[in-house]
Amino acid sequence: MVYQPAAGARDLLPLDVAQKRWIEDRLEQVFQCWGYHQIITSTLERMDTLMAGEAIQRHMVIQLQNGQNEELGLRPELTASIARTVATRMTNATYPQRLYYNANVFRRNWEGRHNRQQEYYQAGVELLGAEGLLANAEVLLLVADCLTALDLQGCRLILGEAGITRSLLNAFPPDIRNQVRTAIAHLDYVTLDTLPIEEELRQRAKIMVDLRGDGQEVLRKVSSLDLEPDQHDAINNLKSLVELLEGKLSLILDLSLIQTIDYYTGIVFEVVSETNSQTQILGSGGRYDQLLGLYHPQGENIPGIGFELNIDDLYEILLLNQQLPQHIPASHWLVVSETSGAEAAAFAFAENLRNTTDLVRVEMDLGNRNVAAIRQYASDRSITKIAWIKADGSHTIEAES
Repeated sequence: MVYQPAAGARDLLPLDVAQKRWIEDRLEQVFQCWGYHQIITSTLERMDTLMAGEAIQRHMVIQLQNGQNEELGLRPELTASIARTVATRMTNATYPQRLYYNANVFRRNWEGRHNRQQEYYQAGVELLGAEGLLANAEVLLLVADCLTALDLQGCRLILGEAGITRSLLNAFPPDIRNQVRTAIAHLDYVTLDTLPIEEELRQRAKIMVDLRGDGQEVLRKVSSLDLEPDQHDAINNLKSLVELLEGKLSLILDLSLIQTIDYYTGIVFEVVSETNSQTQILGSGGRYDQLLGLYHPQGENIPGIGFELNIDDLYEILLLNQQLPQHIPASHWLVVSETSGAEAAAFAFAENLRNTTDLVRVEMDLGNRNVAAIRQYASDRSITKIAWIKADGSHTIEAES
């Protein structure tokens, strides 16, 4: 019998890990440079925590059950877990809180495809307790810095505003509003043509689908609609954000960008790679000003905005572009007990090499090899220095030229 990982799971070998860490290290450095601190939440959550904000559909959660018949699930994303943690365990925190994560998430293979991936890796941030133009701009510019740190070319940020789009939907009858919303979210003109609505509303819906492109042009189109005063205010705020970001990242304004679930309350965005005529979503995010209130003991709302980047998708692009390491890091030293009784001196020599503020990789030769085999091993593993240790502690250094 050949043992394999569970369907949808996978193993990461040392080179895979080195490449994954290459990506994560660069992202974490950007997060830290912006003043963000890492948070680690539980992989296992109560189902009521995961479903509270309607951030995920129940059938996508890999569910478990404990001895108390309590419904549990493996986290399918991080925002709900962080919201719960902050609202319940950081009640005396000073705001704003800048948090980042680097973790695995799990989503059920509900489409039934054989061996479809069910475990993913994400890195992202949550900026909590801050709202307005500067907070929104910080998160979007942080995304841009992440892309720069990875030297990703051909990436764009698709920016929408869930509050504006949702308010524009209020013009439609309540009984078909969700159908219109879903059609707009999926750019579904066929459904819009078949809905039982007045022609004026049908044209309004089609205009909403077409609210995508250059920021100033999209803002001009939406301003031509019959708008309420608060809608004008939201559009002016969006205009200020677009102007602040001008020239700093490749931006497409898309007011048809709306999720089919009630999660985001303000700006929403996707990070999209456009290479080789293919479009791939690398991450997404947005503002959620009412989510933390669902977890807060007193129902207090704490504004929030964040994003996640998909490590797996970044890996695919960077690997294709040959930007990732092609080898695992080599050890710097191989320490060998050259004579009988030299083992203690060899371990002491290795310990002294490792006792430094810099990372020094030191391997011990474990015996049962002749001199030629030891040198061949060092060559095969790209180890550049061999230390031959005698019982009295004296040593000879052999360095590859």
